[in-house]
Amino acid sequence: MSTVLIGRRASLILDRPQIMGILNVTPDSFSDGGQFQGVEHALRRAEEMVAEGADLIDVGGESTRPGAAFVSVAEELDRVIPVIAAIRARLDIPLSVDTNKSAIAAAALESGADWVNDISGLSFDPGMAAVTAAAGGGLFLMHTRGTPAEMQQRTHYDDIVVEVTSELRVSIALALAAGIPAERLAIDPGIGFAKDLSGNLELLRRLEELKVLGLPILLGTSRKSFIGKVLHRPHPADRLYGTLATVALGVAKGAMILRVHDVRAARDAALMSWAILQRS
Repeated sequence: MSTVLIGRRASLILDRPQIMGILNVTPDSFSDGGQFQGVEHALRRAEEMVAEGADLIDVGGESTRPGAAFVSVAEELDRVIPVIAAIRARLDIPLSVDTNKSAIAAAALESGADWVNDISGLSFDPGMAAVTAAAGGGLFLMHTRGTPAEMQQRTHYDDIVVEVTSELRVSIALALAAGIPAERLAIDPGIGFAKDLSGNLELLRRLEELKVLGLPILLGTSRKSFIGKVLHRPHPADRLYGTLATVALGVAKGAMILRVHDVRAARDAALMSWAILQRS
């Protein structure tokens, strides 16, 4: 597996876990919807995450929580492009754009994003791989089944790890066929996307099995509902400690990129877990 993940203008050195800070510029994201709308609010939050130790910031303009409403290309462009351009002008930090639309990806890569974070694993927009390849961008390939409106009706698996691995192989093959080199790719098992509680826990328990794909693993568990179900925490803001347990376990199981809301706390948990592993 490569120890460097290459983006359009930036690279991540995977000699320790990398922290991806979540920046949702949406009114309706499950945890922080409405908090960082507008360029100034978003830029201030980006600066805070850099100060807290983020290695990468992921900018998203469309909520992908279960049942989320569709956002038009025009509206998503209006939300994310000014924010990406403003961050790029002020901060020297790698950026990704959280989108499943090729038009958004193309504009974001041109405006300063280095990677595309596609929750669909190239299954929603047939032009996504070509657009990313043409721009020289990197790609995070996440596993899901169906759109956010329907994915929680598609949570049955005979063997969730085997099936997620197989379906991620399809995504990887599409990216490679489009001309995106393997060193620009990472995979994400899609915790909370077309998975129920037992499926999420099984994926975390067996996360190291995804190493067979030969690509860096991105893990996104931050404040998600399965943590709330286990710990009886209905409000996302109360799920920090549960999130940190998944971060530490994720690092122990092979995750090298952690997508989180709470950057400083997650960074401490990840690096402590990493230090223990390095001395074992």
